[in-house]
Amino acid sequence: MIRSIYSEALKELSKKAIFSSAEGREAGIPSRMLAYFCAKGQLERISKGIYKINNLDFNSEFEWEDLAITALSIPRGVICLISALCYYDLTDEIMREFWIAIPHATTSPIRANAHIVRMRNISLGQTTIKIRSLKLKIFDRERTVVDSFRYLDKETALKALQGYLKTCKNRKPDLDKLLRYAKKLRVNITPYISAFTL
Repeated sequence: MIRSIYSEALKELSKKAIFSSAEGREAGIPSRMLAYFCAKGQLERISKGIYKINNLDFNSEFEWEDLAITALSIPRGVICLISALCYYDLTDEIMREFWIAIPHATTSPIRANAHIVRMRNISLGQTTIKIRSLKLKIFDRERTVVDSFRYLDKETALKALQGYLKTCKNRKPDLDKLLRYAKKLRVNITPYISAFTL
């Protein structure tokens, strides 16, 4: 069991998906105790100075706890490409890595099982998904489809576009937005849209 002197502080920190060593110190837990709790398996060190409490119950429709933890640990990170396609059910691919976009001028952080992509126009199409009290940044469906043509193989991109164009779950495709993003990101997807909608 976690030592009782720190239990209240950790209980408070457990309300967050992840917390920093600085937040731990502010709560009254010194760095040596963070290391101790990691050795005991009660905390997990996600990356330098970033921790999570083990057995954190996400209890939400978002089943990918590790993706959420990774995304939250990357400043200005946005879920993108394969991870976003999986979230929107626009691919059959298995998410073997967590795809996270960061601003082009940013230095790529190192995270286990993360595929970091430096992108320009990172605010374009950025939206949030809410998991309980947590907010995760993700590109919307239209930006994700356009980015698929920019960064992924054509087969994956075409399947994503085809899936997007199908009206399902009360979601109609927004072709104006899709074409606006494509123009902004300099991707010509008009011939493919025509082929799928004729």
